[in-house]
Amino acid sequence: MEVDRRDPGYRPVEERVKDYKEVELRLSDEDLKEQASRCMDCGIPFCHGCGCPVVNNIPEFNDMVYHGRWRDALDILLSTNNFPEFTGRICPAPCETACTVGIEGEPPVTIRQIELMVIEKGFAEGWMVPFPPKARTDKKVAVIGSGPAGLAAADQLNKLGHIVTVCEKDNEAGGLLRYGIPDFKLDKAIVRRRIELMKAEGVNFDTGMEAGKDISGNFMRKRYDAICLANGAKAPRDLPVPGRELPGIHFAMELLHQQNRRIADEPINEPEIIANGCQVLVIGGGDTGSDCVGTSKRQGAESVTQIEIMPQPPRHRSYTTPWPQWPYRLRTSSSHLEGCERLWDVMTKSFEANEFGRVAKANMVKVKWEFDDMGRPVKFTEEPGSEFTIETDLVLLAMGFTGPVKNGLIDELGLELDQRDNVKVDENYMTSVDGVFAAGDVATGASLVVRAIAAGRDMAAAVDRYLST
Repeated sequence: MEVDRRDPGYRPVEERVKDYKEVELRLSDEDLKEQASRCMDCGIPFCHGCGCPVVNNIPEFNDMVYHGRWRDALDILLSTNNFPEFTGRICPAPCETACTVGIEGEPPVTIRQIELMVIEKGFAEGWMVPFPPKARTDKKVAVIGSGPAGLAAADQLNKLGHIVTVCEKDNEAGGLLRYGIPDFKLDKAIVRRRIELMKAEGVNFDTGMEAGKDISGNFMRKRYDAICLANGAKAPRDLPVPGRELPGIHFAMELLHQQNRRIADEPINEPEIIANGCQVLVIGGGDTGSDCVGTSKRQGAESVTQIEIMPQPPRHRSYTTPWPQWPYRLRTSSSHLEGCERLWDVMTKSFEANEFGRVAKANMVKVKWEFDDMGRPVKFTEEPGSEFTIETDLVLLAMGFTGPVKNGLIDELGLELDQRDNVKVDENYMTSVDGVFAAGDVATGASLVVRAIAAGRDMAAAVDRYLST
């Protein structure tokens, strides 16, 4: 309480929109020590028990940083989090919104920044060296998907001595981390660095191979003692309105996936999507939509408009989500700060084409929401006479995901789905097929990277128990 919170800030807008380098700056070691001193070593650390999905021992590593014991801080951090270099960059930090310092509206401890600097100091000092298991079991495990859940499961199972092969359909491992998140938020050299470390520790990566298509699920069941599905929830939510089929309307991940491959000099074998000179319309107000905003700005968009059908959140924590819950409030990303018009309470009615047959207009209408007793929006109606048009020649649909892609391994193995169309699992992460497990977005629907890591760790523990019986 004697030290003010200090955030590192971002590179200048006029500089960062010209490249794809990471936009966030770093605090110095001394600044981080001072920030760590703000941690009150609470008797009940809500950041640890309520906020953090991987249950990081936050007060403990904060104290180590404050005393300059960086190596000890690293050991504490790695005991619960396989990939702090990822969460330190892209996690929305639910630990901070549960920080006791923030109960009365004070700025919480800069936990995410401290976490990031601990792991980066570990790499810089040469502490992050391969530690392959001293002994191997004879059990073989296939992990399908190399996103955060798959990598965490593979890392844990390998540490336990099992023979692990990660199967990835794309050219490089990393899944969402590699192809879904822009480089200006997560430099792909950071992903490759971790993959190389895992390889050195004995994890096998089989890329460019799609399980369920290039190799059958039945063959994999004979070859491996357990199969772990961690292939995400990649089926995008569509917008079934008149004109949806017009050229120039794409799912958000098509743009992001292409740009990540373009930066890596990987081939793009489909028509390229470029925002240069375009009036871009992003439909959807979440993180994926924000990533489209930043990518479009860097590609040279003439203008970017982002719309959301939901009402604008309050600028401060809503009473509907009191501390230490994740707060319902307005969030502004670094991409939004680079130039974007944001509209709420807007629904898309249809699209119109120009004389060349490409999308040229989006017809919109304002909506009015009804709220329940807790202040949550539950129902909307169109406002009469509120129709308007947005001129656009590139529309990006960023409205979330409906679940995992079914055609492939899920259909072949006949896995049972839950009410939300995700792969159904029991308390041990086992699917309806013996020896086949699932965790992360494929089992829960799209969520945070840090939750996927936590689920991957838990699934690995369940698989180890299964293999030990």
